[in-house]
Amino acid sequence: MPRLAPALPGCLAACLFSLTLALPTAQADDAPLFSADGYRQGQYRSPTPAAADHATTLDTPALQALLKREPQTRLVDVYRRTFLNGQFVEDEKHRNLPGSLWLANVGTGTLEPPWQAYFESNLTRLTEGNVQRPLVFYCRSDCWMSWNAIRRAHALGYASLYWYRDGIDAWEQAGLPLQDAQPQPLK
Repeated sequence: MPRLAPALPGCLAACLFSLTLALPTAQADDAPLFSADGYRQGQYRSPTPAAADHATTLDTPALQALLKREPQTRLVDVYRRTFLNGQFVEDEKHRNLPGSLWLANVGTGTLEPPWQAYFESNLTRLTEGNVQRPLVFYCRSDCWMSWNAIRRAHALGYASLYWYRDGIDAWEQAGLPLQDAQPQPLK
């Protein structure tokens, strides 16, 4: 037994060190996925529900039919883009559906006031102040950003909301054209 005593402090230290490495992960896993007001707060690229409240879910043929039937429909891409020192950083090339307005980062769970103002002012401009104008929100497949953006648009009074749930991935898989995109500047 005398041999175990000197090893115990080393083992205890190693175990405690291992535990401290695991704590941030455990705490992150314990963080709620949804805020008190219902916005998804993390794990944005994970399976999404089949529908979003206050919106009609579209597949690619349904989106094409909507665009043909209601040409005043506006497409809003909410894919994320790194934002540092007051500007977007092009860390990867992004392509989206033709005719889309890319409002980067408005699908996060919590929007700071400048991002909320960015979202509101661009939707007002895009719809010319008409809250009945059809808006289609999308991102990529398995992306909660567009789901959050729909909730946010509904809270602003927009009434004709659509969710292109599988977004850019589904459009591309259907062999339809994409356009090079840059996010709308944050002013």
